[in-house]
Amino acid sequence: MPVEPSAIATWANLVTVGRVLIAPLMFWLIPATPGASGAWVAFLLWFVLCSSDGIDGYLARRHGITTFGTFLDPLADKVLVLGAMFTLVSRDVYWVVPVVIIAAREIAISLYRTFVGAKGVSVPASKIAKWKTVTQQLSVGFAIAPLTAGDDGKWLWNGLLWVSVVLALVSGGQYLWRAHVGKRAAAQLTEVG
Repeated sequence: MPVEPSAIATWANLVTVGRVLIAPLMFWLIPATPGASGAWVAFLLWFVLCSSDGIDGYLARRHGITTFGTFLDPLADKVLVLGAMFTLVSRDVYWVVPVVIIAAREIAISLYRTFVGAKGVSVPASKIAKWKTVTQQLSVGFAIAPLTAGDDGKWLWNGLLWVSVVLALVSGGQYLWRAHVGKRAAAQLTEVG
């Protein structure tokens, strides 16, 4: 049964809100020592939370996308990924520099989306931005999974972290370029009109 775009109480939005509410528990479960006893629980919860992103997307496409869901879903992704990354920084697993670069990009693009959204312009996620999210999720997953969390797997999750930095910068540049091209096209139309 389709939902109205203005609806708030939908199954998709319920899943998204659940992700945000459960995220702090996941951060708390991330162990300070790689491979510690609680690492499997943290990894399994991380897997469930990341998988639920696909579930809320499926529900939204099936029943109808809402304005609230369009705002909340990317916010939930950012809370989950950045919260886990900064938790890993605090546990001396991740180096702070790549995480700060990713966080700065996320804040800048979120502010940009809010600014142009107030003018009625929608800024959907690019394919590169979606790949960025996947590499971030994989990096965190491998960093907390007991089999890859130690020094033997560091190359894997650290490499994925830096790939996500590159994808974050490229996708951020894409958004800025599109904004520049769109602004220039609008100015040309104004001059012609």
